[in-house]
Amino acid sequence: MKAKYLTGSVLKYASLILGAIAAILPILIVFFAAFKTGTEYTTTGPLTPPSDWTNFENFKRAFVEGNMLTGFKNTIIILLISIFGTTIIGSMVAFVLNRFNFKGSKIILGAFLLATLIPGVTTQVATFQIVNGLGLFNTMWAAIVLYLGTDIIAIYIFLQFMNSISVSLDESAMLDGASYFTIYRKIILPLLKPAIVTVIIVKGINVYNDFYTPFLYMPKSDLHVISTALFKFKGPYGSEWEVICAGIMLAIIPTLIAFIALQKYIYNGLTSGSVK
Repeated sequence: MKAKYLTGSVLKYASLILGAIAAILPILIVFFAAFKTGTEYTTTGPLTPPSDWTNFENFKRAFVEGNMLTGFKNTIIILLISIFGTTIIGSMVAFVLNRFNFKGSKIILGAFLLATLIPGVTTQVATFQIVNGLGLFNTMWAAIVLYLGTDIIAIYIFLQFMNSISVSLDESAMLDGASYFTIYRKIILPLLKPAIVTVIIVKGINVYNDFYTPFLYMPKSDLHVISTALFKFKGPYGSEWEVICAGIMLAIIPTLIAFIALQKYIYNGLTSGSVK
């Protein structure tokens, strides 16, 4: 039994170490490349540390020539509106599906699930025609409208958290004369903080890292976002990968800060003791 337990522990920790290496190694390679010169990047190995750790020229070029300040501004605007819309619409849909029993509720949930099973690439022609027909092409609203749609992941996250919120809270509020909207706004929504933070992280990272939608629907130079800002450093005759790596490191910083600041809310059960 002791040998079996020891073998299981070794395999468990070995898999964790391999997973950590697989996650850290690409970031480490990009981090090293960000401080290298063009010549050094092409003549040294990917895991070879840079000779000069004070070489910030790549970061300067990525920020200035890539116009990353405009990219950050556009990304933040799109991100805030998209996350706010997804949170409100998704929590409302989950509230209706969880608290009300009506014919067609399963069909609605199945329709959301069915939409996720259809590859987005297969619908891009029709989607582009709709966006263009609405006059949203080459505007920031093209990406906002496409991101604003509630995805099934957000609904499932809200549904799982809502199952832990006792219906007794709704019934008590109804006895005091509260409407369904008041119950949602003053009881359900505050208790969904862990779910809301989870949706913010999941949806925010997807929107922040998305390259396809802004590149297709917002080709104007003054509408680029952080994911498309560095595309100018890649061309048919060569790519300045050391500058791109520096831009990637700059782009990672906001995501890292947001995740560290918000991750604790995912694991906190804020509904504990609410019924009491």
